[in-house]
Amino acid sequence: MQIIWTQEAKQDYLENIEYLLEKWTEKSARNFINEVDDVLELLQINPKLFPLSDYKSIRRAVIRKQITLFYQLKDSNIYLIRFWNSYQDPDSLEV
Repeated sequence: MQIIWTQEAKQDYLENIEYLLEKWTEKSARNFINEVDDVLELLQINPKLFPLSDYKSIRRAVIRKQITLFYQLKDSNIYLIRFWNSYQDPDSLEV
């Protein structure tokens, strides 16, 4: 299965890295990047590894306590939908 990043996922990912670089350290940003890479490797091996979310046919993988990746399996692809920060208003999550 191929991993496809949506524009929203790309934007969320980069914003999380920028936030970590501004508010924390370069090491924290690198750790986040490595954690995402690890999850993406797991998805390649077993796309159904992570549980379904409350959104129809969308799965969620917790990257770290504050950040969840929402993704969807469709047409033999893995679509990365959002990297959601748990500090955000859950009502504003659009997947």
